[in-house]
Amino acid sequence: MGYRTISPQQAKKIMDSGTPCTILDVRSQIEYRSGHIKNAVNIPVGHVDSKAASQLPDKSAKILVYCQSGARAAMVSRILGDMGYTDIEFFGGINDWPYEVEKNALFR
Repeated sequence: MGYRTISPQQAKKIMDSGTPCTILDVRSQIEYRSGHIKNAVNIPVGHVDSKAASQLPDKSAKILVYCQSGARAAMVSRILGDMGYTDIEFFGGINDWPYEVEKNALFR
C-alpha cells in the first residue's frame, strides 16, 4: 500500500507534537484558498508527478496528505508511495477536519 490511514484527530496530534512533517493539500488552488490547514503545502493532484521532487525533496520525511473528501488524497498517497516516499499518512478530507482552517482574505 505504501501509506497509512489515520484519523484527523491523529493527524492533529502529530501536527501539535512538534514532529517534523509536511502537511500536503492536494486540492485545486481555488479550493486551497477557500480554506486550508495551517502550514499546508498545496500541490494539486494533477501536478504531483511534476512537483513532488522539488517541493517534497526528502523521500523519508513524514507527509500528512488530505483533500476535500478523501478520494484524491488516497490516490496521491498511493502515487507518492510508488515514487519512493516512505512515511505517508493519509487522513481524509478537510470536510472531516473538525479544527480551525486558514482562509484567503477573499473567502473570509
